[in-house]
Amino acid sequence: MVEAAELIDNDFLRQYELKIDDHLAKIEYSLQERKIFLTKLVIPESITNDDFKKEFLALVFDQIQERNLSVVPTSPEIAKFMRSNRKYKRMLPVGVRI
Repeated sequence: MVEAAELIDNDFLRQYELKIDDHLAKIEYSLQERKIFLTKLVIPESITNDDFKKEFLALVFDQIQERNLSVVPTSPEIAKFMRSNRKYKRMLPVGVRI
């Protein structure tokens, strides 16, 4: 499902967007210096696939990694994802633990 969609970094609204069947999943963020604060995850209720959230978050983290930014997850759902995926933990800024 996620592979066919295009991840968009809408810097005007400060959110990553993924459109699936006329529905919009998004992660809101705040960018400060070389850190990106992921503040809110919004998944439409119509998307019931359990793996969608993981795949969507992985896409966003991969794109952030390509931009060489540090990640500060302020949303509990995003922090939970980061804790369960060791490869993204190294993206935390120095001194930040989750």
